[in-house]
Amino acid sequence: MAKSKSAIARMQAYRSQTSLLIAATLSLGLLHSSAHAETPKDVLIEVAEHGPNSLDAMAPAANEFSQMTSWQIYDRLITHGTKTLPDGKVMYDATKIEPELAKSWEVQDGGKTLIFHLREDATFHDGSPVTADDVKWSFDRAVSVGGFPTVQMAAGSLTDPKQFSVVDAHTFKITLPVADKLTLPDLAVPVPYVVNKKLALQHATTDDPWALKWTSLNDAGGGPFKVGSWKSGDRIVFDRFDNWKSGPTPALKRVVLREITSPGTRRALLEKGDVDVSVGLPPKDYAELAAAGKVNVIGTLMQNEQFNVDLNVTMKPFDDKRVRQAIAYALPYDSIMKQALYERGRPLFGADPTTPFPPKWPVASKYNTDLDKAKALLKDAGYADGFKSDLYIDMSQTTVQEPMALLIQEQLKKIGISIEIHKVPGSEWFAKMGSKSMPMDINYFYGWLDYPEYFYFWTYDGKNNSVFNTANYSNPELDKLIEQARFESDPTAYDAIITKMNTIAMDDVPRVPVAHLYSDIAMQKNVKGYVYWFHTHLDLRSISKE
Repeated sequence: MAKSKSAIARMQAYRSQTSLLIAATLSLGLLHSSAHAETPKDVLIEVAEHGPNSLDAMAPAANEFSQMTSWQIYDRLITHGTKTLPDGKVMYDATKIEPELAKSWEVQDGGKTLIFHLREDATFHDGSPVTADDVKWSFDRAVSVGGFPTVQMAAGSLTDPKQFSVVDAHTFKITLPVADKLTLPDLAVPVPYVVNKKLALQHATTDDPWALKWTSLNDAGGGPFKVGSWKSGDRIVFDRFDNWKSGPTPALKRVVLREITSPGTRRALLEKGDVDVSVGLPPKDYAELAAAGKVNVIGTLMQNEQFNVDLNVTMKPFDDKRVRQAIAYALPYDSIMKQALYERGRPLFGADPTTPFPPKWPVASKYNTDLDKAKALLKDAGYADGFKSDLYIDMSQTTVQEPMALLIQEQLKKIGISIEIHKVPGSEWFAKMGSKSMPMDINYFYGWLDYPEYFYFWTYDGKNNSVFNTANYSNPELDKLIEQARFESDPTAYDAIITKMNTIAMDDVPRVPVAHLYSDIAMQKNVKGYVYWFHTHLDLRSISKE
């Protein structure tokens, strides 16, 4: 149905007015003005240190903001419901699987066959219909491109294009070699999204059969938002896709994510009311903003997360467990919590050494700061006079990692260990992790699926040896337990496996646990509908402004 000329004129006027307002709001000169420009209630302006380096999370070296982008512009077969916590915060509910592109599904053959029935009226952003053939091609793509996406699919036993088949135009089938409890929730993470096959293949080449170069720069989705514009390193604009059929129409018509490197500037813009949401601020800022009470600060303990110091077990002297344990006893935990994290997390150290580890994750280690124990272990390992090593930090996390590294450097001097600190640009950090070349590094990992064995799969599993196993750790006994836990159906046996896994990990200590971090976000008081998701980014579908 064609729009009337007056409707088109109103729309053009709205877009022009909004664009001008956004430009004015994001001008750094506004910091020197006493007045602020209020954005319309259906426009949200968010500021962050970084933005996407690709519009397609399948692309090599795509960053976490690329995953955020894919979450907004693509559909998945299923999603999760939400739940309200006792303190009033709202988060996704891992126990509630709900329809998205698939309106219904059946689990057959004891969990080895999953059949999904797609919405007949779903379309991509270019207006073409979404079919089971698009889903099949997208899943084939995810298990074939390699790297992070393919490992993520494997976490749900999705490894071979032969597992995916088209029953009819709107029916898609998955066949598993064995029933896996992780398969269904793995379909709700950012990776297995549905790409417009016909559009993408127009730009495929012999060297790039999955059209990754083109989709890295262009929108090929059918999700609740489409990419209005994108300038890498500056901003991305999301416009609502009004023909989205996989859920309620979002309240926001437009969202602008602006990249601003300075955390002080991001905080100032928020405090002046010039932006709606600020993410990635230092813990000190979140603590102060929460205390001041002028904006809302929501902190939710990250799901399945650990903040730690990695020790590369394939590099001397960290190939010796006694040296790793010495580091675990030497870290200045309390100082890190107070001076680097500003208490924006829970301690993962100092557990009762006389009690078994609980069958959950994360758990606190039984290490605490004890320099005498650290010195004794170093002496026993043949390093009574200490040694020299290198500690690497991610420059995109310097507000936390740099003060933490300096505290560690100062503390380790007391036991004869001389540490040189190296700063790796955020754009290079993922590749540096994959190189397994850092003797020591400060890092964190949070699991999209809320299972201990899922965390272990990514960070401790020697057979998988993913990019997140920066300690380059491998223990055949632990690898076997990780696989057993994944398919164990008896609760008592499962708990025993997890406790044993935790015991091995904390004794071998390739990663020294420090804290369980909060996922913090600050926003104006008129921003409503925030839901914590396992990926820690805003889900624009639920956000509104009063």
